[in-house]
Amino acid sequence: MVANVEIPYDAKQLSNVRVNLACVVRSVDLLTSAVIKRVTDAEFREYTLQALKLTDLTTLAGDDTESNVARLCFRAAYPFSDLNVHAQMKGQVHTAAVCVYPSRVADAHRALKALGMLNRVQIASVATGFPSGSYPLETRLKEIRFAIEQGASEIDIVIDRSLVLTGKWQELYDEIVAMRKACGEKVHLKAILGIGECGTMVNVYKASMVAMMAGSDFIKTSTGKEAVNATLPVGLVMIRAIQKFYRFTGKKIGLKPAGGVRTVRDAIAWMIMIRETLGEEWLKPELFRFGASGLLDDIEKQFYAVSKRL
Repeated sequence: MVANVEIPYDAKQLSNVRVNLACVVRSVDLLTSAVIKRVTDAEFREYTLQALKLTDLTTLAGDDTESNVARLCFRAAYPFSDLNVHAQMKGQVHTAAVCVYPSRVADAHRALKALGMLNRVQIASVATGFPSGSYPLETRLKEIRFAIEQGASEIDIVIDRSLVLTGKWQELYDEIVAMRKACGEKVHLKAILGIGECGTMVNVYKASMVAMMAGSDFIKTSTGKEAVNATLPVGLVMIRAIQKFYRFTGKKIGLKPAGGVRTVRDAIAWMIMIRETLGEEWLKPELFRFGASGLLDDIEKQFYAVSKRL
């Protein structure tokens, strides 16, 4: 996938934005509920494997060490404890990426290289003063460059929510453009909006649009550290922004819900909503990811359970 490139800031794309939350909630229900009820065991198994392949397996703890990052990478490469499953699937089942702090990127790089999984499992690093984003721009840009030097192939930046809350959209655009340039042409940039701290759904929509104009390859719901993280209604608002951006630029931008997606059924609801709005073509790692640490546990549990029933 070719990295996105910024387009000129266009304030018109942020004018006359209205979000009817009640309608958004109803739309989510209409898009997902009926379909989920009709999912067969065979379809459930396929959804389970698809969710696994779309997952950024994450550890963002204060006590992360080289050893637990190595364990994370092994599980990303071999997510099922029964290695016969991997043999049957010829090594094609693994997570999309691992996601770690910049200081742990080198550990992830060494571990994935030893497993022969570099470039098959991507290395994502949070950056830019995660999770608050409230640091000087200069240090945030240095953090991006450091993570890339250590081997990161994807950077999950976190935007400064104070710029959203005060409507400083041009300043937000300029900061993300600088981050895009720090990433260069080969490293993908995911912009974390921190939706639980954006104030309103209108702000979520506008922040999504600004991030895409500034060159983000993905827009991501949350850091996972806010009181409110990924919800289907906020996901639909972000999807509407992605659709509008695609209509006027022809560029496909990815979506990453993070925080709150803990079960396969949660993941299925998101995948159905993506399929019903953006289309099947978005259901691939280049355009859709789950940011999760606990989802993989339920994926393994449900995969074994449904396999026994088939």
